[in-house]
Amino acid sequence: MKKLTDKVTFRHGATIDTRTVQSPMLTNSGLDEKVTEDTIKYYSARSKSAGMVIVEYTSVSLNGGPSRSWAPNREQLAIHKDDFIPGFKQVAAGLKKDGNKAILQLVHSGREAEYRHQLGGRVEVPSQMDFGWIDYPVYELTEEEVWEIVRDFGRATKRAIEAGFDGVEIHGANHYLHQQFFSAFSNLRTDFWGGNLDKRMNFAVETAREVFKVAAEYAPKDFIIGYRISPEEVHGDNVGYTWHESQQLVAKLTADFDFDYIHISTNDYTQTPEDSDKNYAELLGEAVPAPTLLMIAGGIHTVEKMNDALNYVDIVSLGRPTLIDPQIAEKIKTGKEDEIYLAFSEESVSASHLTPGLIELLANTGYFDMPGIEYLKSLTNIELDDVVTHDGTK
Repeated sequence: MKKLTDKVTFRHGATIDTRTVQSPMLTNSGLDEKVTEDTIKYYSARSKSAGMVIVEYTSVSLNGGPSRSWAPNREQLAIHKDDFIPGFKQVAAGLKKDGNKAILQLVHSGREAEYRHQLGGRVEVPSQMDFGWIDYPVYELTEEEVWEIVRDFGRATKRAIEAGFDGVEIHGANHYLHQQFFSAFSNLRTDFWGGNLDKRMNFAVETAREVFKVAAEYAPKDFIIGYRISPEEVHGDNVGYTWHESQQLVAKLTADFDFDYIHISTNDYTQTPEDSDKNYAELLGEAVPAPTLLMIAGGIHTVEKMNDALNYVDIVSLGRPTLIDPQIAEKIKTGKEDEIYLAFSEESVSASHLTPGLIELLANTGYFDMPGIEYLKSLTNIELDDVVTHDGTK
């Protein structure tokens, strides 16, 4: 019987005190893609939010981000240069000050790097095509340019190690470049990087190979490496891949590499595909052999749901609850569940050190329906443009 308060040991020896992690979530706090004081305060406040905190998606390449932004001081973070290391050292130190683990999520945003276009750069994709909802030009990568991005993941891993992180997560979800290569919709290539399912897996496989190679050379033995995946890409008649193919990718990754965990990204941890009565954690979990651990994010907003999710996974991934209460895991661990903040309020926001950019995002987009959201709205009168979601809807 798994309990939230169990200690968990990953396959390479790292241990966390609870079966909780904080999901990677954009803080909209970067300035010139660098960590700012807002970033540091936000993460330092979350040293007890979970047994392990996965820091938001961080660009490994110049054109790997920033994704959507609305101001130059509200950018996605990056780690494609050594200049970014000092800021991340402070983030890692703030997260680890109470003994918990700090993980850096690594990404290339691909077609989602809209703000790079606004900054005068190019938006890179597996295949040149008309995406319908995109109103900026995209650039099809050459075979060698894809290999250079693979090497960027290795270089970013080395920088994460130098910054003091306990591990990295390869971001293969949420319609970013890894998913774009895996998707039959967005990958129309016929070279090493596409043409059939096995070749559409190659970008994920080769970036994993590079990350593990660098970690073996530079990281401590208990360095944690994870992979995040969206279980399906199905938008009506537009099918990029289904859980059947995701299951095969997960099986390939966990057979070829000693991943510490696989992280499933969903909107609802209980969600099932159309052709199965099992949920995605059960289905993809069939392809995850021990000692690789399984975690899931999606709608796990209460302690009751956290406990229920442990019926399917080893670790629960918490997003919105850690925005409201940055000490939620500590309160669970110490038997103070009745003291958990359940809604945004003057008291909870004071404790949570939300960044100004995050407050604006949560309060003004209409995309987040969270308890106490009206209080956040009272903190800002800034109106934002419509936010386009990953499938092109508004």
